[in-house]
Amino acid sequence: MLSLETRDRMAPNLELVSLPVGKVLHESGYPAHYVYFPNDSVVSLTNETEEGELTEISTVGHEGIVGIPALLGGGTTLSRAIVQQAGTAYRLPVRLLQDELDRHGELLRLVLRYTQWVLTQVAQTAVCNRHHSIEQHVCLWLLLSVDRASGDELFMTHEMLARSLGVRREGVTEVAGYLRDLGSIQYQRGRIKVLGRAKLEQLSCECYEVLKRERDRLLPFQSQSDRGRVSDPVSKTPAPL
Repeated sequence: MLSLETRDRMAPNLELVSLPVGKVLHESGYPAHYVYFPNDSVVSLTNETEEGELTEISTVGHEGIVGIPALLGGGTTLSRAIVQQAGTAYRLPVRLLQDELDRHGELLRLVLRYTQWVLTQVAQTAVCNRHHSIEQHVCLWLLLSVDRASGDELFMTHEMLARSLGVRREGVTEVAGYLRDLGSIQYQRGRIKVLGRAKLEQLSCECYEVLKRERDRLLPFQSQSDRGRVSDPVSKTPAPL
């Protein structure tokens, strides 16, 4: 979505890194030194209560940036950023991205549009948590996760999914069994494979269509084959993080 001029200016400073599941990229309340552009990985943004309970407030995939709060002038991040689906991402020092934003060009406009999408996602998730069933919420989460993943398989246990949604594990297990019996998903050993998107969309609430429509309006994509592709100066081999 960026011009070749802007991409070529940023490319020499981008580092392709490998992100394992569970890796914490940012901690709530601390300054971020890097921002991340996920390629085929998915990062979960979570908040934690005093009792240690985690709740997911947003996720970031190939459509976005991990570290937006660090660019808004507050100095620290607002949530913990933890890798949910393993893969790769391009890493860039915050100060270098800030230099590009200070040009007040196309990247700034794009980051502002992405920030609007994140605010929409957080607001719609709050509505979903308050008014819709756990079945609808699980279907919404699966659809949004598959949209961001590189395939139709997600590495996620029932316990991890329950913690992300802030619900009881038993409820997630019951819904997963129901979706499996319908032939919509398949799961085993911490893996969930989506077999029928159409049925998930039918069972989900209107939140998915609202979010998809707004995402496509604000962040129109290139084709799947072009996602994450950057100019040649970027290393092709990811470095371990």
